[in-house]
Amino acid sequence: GALLLATMLAVSAFGASRAFALPRAVTLEAIHQIENPHDVTRPGPRGELGAYQFRAMTWAQHSRRPFADALDRRWSDEVAVRHYDWLCERLMRNGLEPSVYNLALAWNAGLSAALRGRAPRRSHDYALRVGNIAGDLHQGTLLAAK
Repeated sequence: GALLLATMLAVSAFGASRAFALPRAVTLEAIHQIENPHDVTRPGPRGELGAYQFRAMTWAQHSRRPFADALDRRWSDEVAVRHYDWLCERLMRNGLEPSVYNLALAWNAGLSAALRGRAPRRSHDYALRVGNIAGDLHQGTLLAAK
């Protein structure tokens, strides 16, 4: 019920075709569930903020809004979509599939570490966790739609 509604809202908010938007919405929700599931407003250990725990530099790459706006889901969701799309394009440009695993790895370790095979073990663990959660969310969405 609630997951299906959230997914449908995400699909309409994130635009594009359902085939592309649904995996993006599911992947971003999985990242949110790992990064900041309780929407804590205090900064992370490296100053990260918001639902996706953006760092100031990543935020500034995709938005002109003040970094404090990362605490507002409407703006953090918008920046998350932009960052996701940017990572997808860069992964493909470098010959890597923009899979949930590769996206999560680049999200956590940084694009260059993911491209060069230099992501730390914890980032690989993070990518596996995102993949597992995204798989569960996607399966739940499919079941709810039946």
